[in-house]
Amino acid sequence: MKKLYIFLIGIIFFTTVNSQTCNGSRYRNFVFQDSSVVNVVYGSNVTSTNATQSLKMDMWMPKADTGTNRPLLILMHGGNFLGGSKSGSDVLQFSKDFSKMGYVVASIDYRVGMTNFPFPGPDSVDAAGSVIRAVHDGKAAVRYFKKDVATNSNHYRIDTAKIFFLGVSAGAISALHMAYMNNISEFPLYADTANHFGIGGGVEGLSGNQGYSSAFRGVIDICGAIGDTSWISSGNMPAMLLHGDQDGTVPFGSSVISLLGLFPLLQVDGSASVAVRLQNLGIENCFEIYEGQDHVPEVGTSSAALAYYDTTLNITRNFLVHYVCGDPLNCSYLANVGINNVSTLPSLIEVYPNPATNNFSINLERLVGNDFTLELYDAQGRLVVSRTNLSNEKIEINTTGFPAGIYFIKVNAGEKIYLLKEVIQ
Repeated sequence: MKKLYIFLIGIIFFTTVNSQTCNGSRYRNFVFQDSSVVNVVYGSNVTSTNATQSLKMDMWMPKADTGTNRPLLILMHGGNFLGGSKSGSDVLQFSKDFSKMGYVVASIDYRVGMTNFPFPGPDSVDAAGSVIRAVHDGKAAVRYFKKDVATNSNHYRIDTAKIFFLGVSAGAISALHMAYMNNISEFPLYADTANHFGIGGGVEGLSGNQGYSSAFRGVIDICGAIGDTSWISSGNMPAMLLHGDQDGTVPFGSSVISLLGLFPLLQVDGSASVAVRLQNLGIENCFEIYEGQDHVPEVGTSSAALAYYDTTLNITRNFLVHYVCGDPLNCSYLANVGINNVSTLPSLIEVYPNPATNNFSINLERLVGNDFTLELYDAQGRLVVSRTNLSNEKIEINTTGFPAGIYFIKVNAGEKIYLLKEVIQ
């Protein structure tokens, strides 16, 4: 488990970036101060009650960016397939942060609702229909951009070979099915069932922009699941998976998923089972376990939620930049995203031994200057040690009585902030 409290101190942004190049900080840190947001209709279809719904998305684009061939990240919110929003708290910060890194971000609404909810109660047919509607809408969103390139001179200036999906909870379930459910026959009992509206059109659906490809490059699954990992085949797209091992909403492994804890719906394979399947097939993937955590621990405003969000943002950034820029695949947590004054040279500070038992040392002798401050945080973002008025010296930290786990060290050295990790056994 890798958690870090978010430090936003002395943020400095570049106000204009003239290229989509992967050189420098773009796609790795915040290089734009702000984003513009435009609401766009990308399709339409009928809901579970046969009412026509316009499908909308919020387009987030970095301001003052003249770059072309930019990667596109499409977000799908959670909400139990009953609610949620493209501007909900589970996706809003991702929209802001990835657009400030230089991505074009599309946060989409999709059709929600189940025919028999709340009475007499949804069943597996209702649940499968909801997933298929969301899949159809997500595919229509991809096709919208492919159509825009073909018919509107690529208005959003994206590279259609670098489209990625990030889903949270129900959105992650939808994204995984988009990635790996290649044939509607894989839902043989539920597809196009009589009296269930809005699920016609096979695996592609009828939500708009027909005739264009719905293919995309990779998927980020935050606390999601798929109907059956056997649908995943050799050569399928890579995935980034994040999931709490105590998730009581969407199974971490393979189990029955229930709606609101009341209505058993479907047997599904959660992120842990997906990770095993990907690994066995030799498909590139990253899997981050939110140890001891329930559903979507990165959502919220508590210090713990902010810490998990920081972890999620960092690891997802690392995953994406591998496919966007060709960086080596790195599934681990790195320095805090977006703080341009955070040093990229943590080797200037030595921390040893690591792991530690009763004590460890922090060597500041290579730092330039004086009057440093040092803070040690636990995995929940709680301050456990604070030292001030330090200079070029070695610091001893006594860890006797500290719970075992991962801790994070913040050293403030004037205009530089150094973030390091220490494991205590």
